[in-house]
Amino acid sequence: MVSGLVVVGVDGSTSGLAAVEVAAREAALRGAGLRVVHACLWPALHVPMGPSPMGPPEGGLRNMVDRLVAEAVERARAAAPEVAVDHVVVTGEPLTVLEAQSRGAELVVVGSRGMGGFVGLLVGSTAVHLAAHGRCPVLVVREEPQGDGPVVLGVDGSAAGEKAVEFAFAEAALRKAPLLALHTWTTWNAPLPAPKGESAPYANPPGALAEEEERLLAEALAGHQDRYPDVVVEHRTVHGGAREALIEASRSAQLVVVGARGRGGFTGLLLGSVSQALLHHAHCPVAVVRGAGERD
Repeated sequence: MVSGLVVVGVDGSTSGLAAVEVAAREAALRGAGLRVVHACLWPALHVPMGPSPMGPPEGGLRNMVDRLVAEAVERARAAAPEVAVDHVVVTGEPLTVLEAQSRGAELVVVGSRGMGGFVGLLVGSTAVHLAAHGRCPVLVVREEPQGDGPVVLGVDGSAAGEKAVEFAFAEAALRKAPLLALHTWTTWNAPLPAPKGESAPYANPPGALAEEEERLLAEALAGHQDRYPDVVVEHRTVHGGAREALIEASRSAQLVVVGARGRGGFTGLLLGSVSQALLHHAHCPVAVVRGAGERD
């Protein structure tokens, strides 16, 4: 759903402020508005929000929240002055609040770690859970992206990954960037080609697996290339692990796009191992796109 709205979650952390700047630029690319959202759990716990009677009038949780939201809005307007920015403070837990906001957005942006992050935890729980539960694509901001790098797309040929392919082409077109479509395979996960005849052994002739995987990649991209003729696409098949190949490709990318679950996903598993690995280890922002019909 395209609503003309990009949502960014903020909590006052450095990671959250970096996400605000990325979200503002994403909104500018789309000609969309930007909504800065802060989830505040304290009122639900009946914690006083006003300043202490014994403290300065500028103290208290409410004033602190107002300051951090104002800073985020200022950052957004500095990064993309042409974007209309609004802001809301919602009582509730961050995942619940942002999941609700995602229902009316075309993109939700969050930092990889928030104020509640533990030392040594590479990506925050809100980012991971929102990537699994968000009702629109979720962009998790990790390291600063390479401005002139490609958009990298992880392709596995699954029906669940079709939305990710569509999103990656649209992002590359918006950014006027090349698209690197990366598909990995191993002899353990590649399907066996059928034998040529009834008397032929059911085995792979030399090179058959690689040819099958290249065909799978081409088929996954074909219709999208027709719709985005100006996007320059590089097809790349790699004999090896998807996590390692995509993390390496992220070093020179401005964005990596993956589906929430891939061809090997287990029923009931909301976020696949490849998307989880990228959220923890990628060298640029990561967009996780849930497939059509995927349920919580």
